[in-house]
Amino acid sequence: MKLAIVTETFPPEINGVAMTFGVIANELGRRGHSVAVYRPWRRDLREHADGQAFVQVPMPGLPIPGYPLLRLGLPAGGALRRAWTAERPGLVHVATEGPLGLSAVRTARSLGIPVTSSFHTNFHAYTRHYRISLLRDAALAWLRHVHNLTSRTFAPTAELCNELSGMGFKNLAVLSRGVDTRQFRPERRSSALRAEWKAGPIDPVVIHVGRMAAEKNYPLLFRAYAAMKEANPACRFVLAGEGPLKRSLIKAHPDCVFAGFFSRDEIGRYYASADIYIHASLTETFGNVLTEAMASGLASAGFDYAAARVFIRDGESGLTAPCDEPDRLVAAAVRLATDPAFRNRLRIAGRAAVEAQSWEKVITRFEAELEAAAGVTRTSAGQTPVLV
Repeated sequence: MKLAIVTETFPPEINGVAMTFGVIANELGRRGHSVAVYRPWRRDLREHADGQAFVQVPMPGLPIPGYPLLRLGLPAGGALRRAWTAERPGLVHVATEGPLGLSAVRTARSLGIPVTSSFHTNFHAYTRHYRISLLRDAALAWLRHVHNLTSRTFAPTAELCNELSGMGFKNLAVLSRGVDTRQFRPERRSSALRAEWKAGPIDPVVIHVGRMAAEKNYPLLFRAYAAMKEANPACRFVLAGEGPLKRSLIKAHPDCVFAGFFSRDEIGRYYASADIYIHASLTETFGNVLTEAMASGLASAGFDYAAARVFIRDGESGLTAPCDEPDRLVAAAVRLATDPAFRNRLRIAGRAAVEAQSWEKVITRFEAELEAAAGVTRTSAGQTPVLV
């Protein structure tokens, strides 16, 4: 295939969408597809171009308020039309629903190019965290409009596909998430890093990795941590990431370690050097951080939806709580902080639960879906795809 991926976030940015499509673009390129990634321009694009199996095409964009490392793509219908008229892709896949993504959908349709999309972020659910709940219906209508213009919309779980179908989204399919079990593995544990956190060999370290923003449910996360600390004063809490809430969280919780922003390779060492992961968010479409934590050998607890519902068997490979019972999640966190034997059993079982979720398998299924959408078929196993 000649594939154009359009996204408003991509590595070196660190978030679920950027990570997912960074892996997908590289792997599809490695498999022989011609992949071009259209993304907002960044000053450091060339610094991250070595070893890529795809090309990046910079597009106009603006910094997102509160997130200087992220950019909002601007409408670029004219530029995309010129590019795709000169070198026509066989398929356009739109990973984000912003102005750049919508202009890509419209341009592809006007040129008769097959176009698919991905649903990654519950923007309509975010509205309540930013006191703009009245905009929920408008946000949902926007998302539905953009995605229903495409021939296929991919969501991370069957559960979410069913939910979106009930809200009027059409032509849904699953694009799950893999986990790199070589990058995220218990063997990367660092006693030196734990010493920096003032954690002894048997002191439970709780880590949180992610964007420091309202939708991540920090009030519940810190309530859980306070209960853990009361039950076991040896607990330490480490947070890795950036975001608009970071300054206020540092001020409110001076006893915690705020480690900052790290590359995906380095963050694997941080995961593995901790012991417990508490996933308090209720707005994730998947939650890559949970599977990364489990692969790193952490005992994990989260609400029973998205990745936790897929990979955690309650009491065996982790702990789950009903989404409307935050007290149950706090109780699960306290159990992980106070029962080292149980915690160690979950650490081993959690790693085993995600070991088979390789990116290779996920991308193979996605590749077949994209080829079908592009009108490509394989005459037999291993042969070059041909147009039909």
